[in-house]
Amino acid sequence: MLEKKSIEYEKAVLIGVMNQHQNEEKVKEYLDELEFLTYTAGGEVEKRFVQRVDVPNPKTYIGSGKMEEVRKYVKENDIGSVIFDDELSPAQQNNIEKLLRCKVLDRTSLILDIFAQRAKTSYARTQVELAQYEYLLPRLTGLWTHLERQRGGIGMRGPGETEIETDRRIVRDRIALLKKKLAKIDRQMETQRGNRGSLVRVALVGYTNVGKSTLMNVISKSEVFAENKLFATLDTTVRKVVLGNLPFLLSDTVGFIRKLPTQLVESFKSTLDEVREADLLLHVVDISHPNFEEHIDSVNQILDEIDSSDKPCIMVFNKIDQYTPETIDEDDLVTERTKAHFTLEEWKKTYFNKLGDKALFISALNKENIDEFRKRVYDAVRDIHVTRFPYNNFLYPEHLDEY
Repeated sequence: MLEKKSIEYEKAVLIGVMNQHQNEEKVKEYLDELEFLTYTAGGEVEKRFVQRVDVPNPKTYIGSGKMEEVRKYVKENDIGSVIFDDELSPAQQNNIEKLLRCKVLDRTSLILDIFAQRAKTSYARTQVELAQYEYLLPRLTGLWTHLERQRGGIGMRGPGETEIETDRRIVRDRIALLKKKLAKIDRQMETQRGNRGSLVRVALVGYTNVGKSTLMNVISKSEVFAENKLFATLDTTVRKVVLGNLPFLLSDTVGFIRKLPTQLVESFKSTLDEVREADLLLHVVDISHPNFEEHIDSVNQILDEIDSSDKPCIMVFNKIDQYTPETIDEDDLVTERTKAHFTLEEWKKTYFNKLGDKALFISALNKENIDEFRKRVYDAVRDIHVTRFPYNNFLYPEHLDEY
């Protein structure tokens, strides 16, 4: 008889700060996302600490009074990890660990840990390992400085090379090796992309956990891993899709997130080549998320960083089955109506006015409006294909339903 598996989550507390850039509402939203990241990594959030700080403390990021409050809570409740919403400097992380005597992580190291768990292919693992070493290098501390390597001979007498220097050299050598390995894989992948011929390339882009992989499975009839967790997809998956009689390539890419670590952007540049070389982008948005407009801005910012913001793009608003607007009671004369109270029809009018026929509202999970989605993608791919091969015009009808 199989024993029932019980998953043990590590106890964690979250720490965020309010400043001139982040009000209370914004901090709550960021900590909600950080809690989801913690859950994805295998942690359970016991408590949140928030402090109003205009300038972070250079030693401990938060003030000494709040740090003492955190220390007491950590000690009394047997907390395993303390997670900060912003990136800590190596000195701050070291000082906080000495005070709290437990694991101290920031948003960057948490995301790196999730990536390390999710990486399945050799390519993804190499990219994640490179990002982790680049993050680790300035954070190496001399725990074993009493170990020294003596070198004999004239002019070589002295303390030799301390353990911290040895560690740094090993990490630098490893980074150089990983970069060479990635460069080699990049050349192989470039050859693979070149061997795909002149098929139109379509890439799914968007914030993490918006349903890109689910949509990929619906359209391409494949079985890409999809789960309601952040960064379920790390490895780019490319599938040949045929709508009507028109073939094209569809790729599912890694999701984006606010405050994405620079190490990851750098090491995943080659994965993002699928986006950079795409002819059409399908920007998938989770409309059921209360802050989906900020997610759109975050994705557009990263697309701009990788020189892909000027590509033809269709906005695909997913999860319409989960969208529920806030309501105002009839006798409530105080509450002002905001975007949170918009119905789905009002959002449609807003985005159809902005983008015209470049906005779609679907549910990939329940397959709502999927036929309309197929038609819109078919028309967009056909326009690109006919521009590239004008003599093929007669092969494809104006609309998918004519085929």
